[in-house]
Amino acid sequence: MTTIGGRVGAAMHGAGMQQKELAQRVGMTPDALSRALRDQRGFAAVELAAIAEVLDADVHELITGAPDPHRLVLAARHSFDHDTGARSVAGLDEDHSLLADVRLAYAQISPVRAPLELPSDVEGIRRLLHPDFVRPFVDRLAEIEVDVVRIDGPSTAYSFLVEERPVILLPESGNWFHENWSLAHELGHLALRHEGVVPGTALADVKEREANAFAAELLLPAVTLQQIDWAEIRPAEVAELVWTWGISTGALSRRLKKLELTPSAEVAEVLTWSTQKLLRRHWTGAKVGDPITRRMRDAGERRFPTWLQEAHLEQIAEGAVGKGTLAWMLGVPVTSLEVDEPAAAEELSDDALAELIG
Repeated sequence: MTTIGGRVGAAMHGAGMQQKELAQRVGMTPDALSRALRDQRGFAAVELAAIAEVLDADVHELITGAPDPHRLVLAARHSFDHDTGARSVAGLDEDHSLLADVRLAYAQISPVRAPLELPSDVEGIRRLLHPDFVRPFVDRLAEIEVDVVRIDGPSTAYSFLVEERPVILLPESGNWFHENWSLAHELGHLALRHEGVVPGTALADVKEREANAFAAELLLPAVTLQQIDWAEIRPAEVAELVWTWGISTGALSRRLKKLELTPSAEVAEVLTWSTQKLLRRHWTGAKVGDPITRRMRDAGERRFPTWLQEAHLEQIAEGAVGKGTLAWMLGVPVTSLEVDEPAAAEELSDDALAELIG
């Protein structure tokens, strides 16, 4: 469509809404809306904003014909009920303000750092990440220009693009094996070029299944699991694998079932335990220091990309932005943040001002 009226009309029909109902819901008379749709009058800004909200449309796209380059198109990790098969994101509405805050941190630094082109297949991603990537998963993602943000508050993990740069948002859960699966899952959405994967959007369930299959193959490759004799492996060896692969007992159990690999009764039993119980009882590494707690602590730390923090420091020094966003990223009071700032301009005296203008 080449006109605003035409684009509003297309959005209205796409939403299955009648002209009379739309006019009533946005506070326009039917005649005014009819003339605007035929381009016989213009839309007021407040009218377009209301129309975009009612039709769940992109107001930037209604006006320009192109999607808003600064909009957040989210892919959210859904909760999955294994009994009912239902998927949901219960905290999506409450998460929007946090997502907007993260987006602002990037919007204040434009253009953002250029991304790399991600392969769309698991093997291609694995080659980029290199072997044994799970323990330093977040750092390995940073090396391939995938940003990871971890903050307190989000109900689930999200992925989105900022000016084509991929970003994964995680909650500060401390649950390292859940975090690893979230990273792999959201990386799947990004690699597969999924957009708008939230409840109610087209093919959301299909895309969630695809991202989950991507995560399963990335973290638990079928060929690796098929080479193991699950009838003979001992609980201590399983514990070592769980630690090395960075996954939960539940994830491993479901993956074995999916691949039709049958463990011994003893292994099947320990895979019903919590991940922490298996590691505390059978992993030999747990007896040296406390690496399990350290791993939990690492997954609970606030994190923003180093390059983004450095970019804010530069902008603050130039006087382009204030310290508030950087303080929020670091999780510290703005008053305690000591950074380079432009010197405050000296106020001119009346005599100096008179001399300048005289």
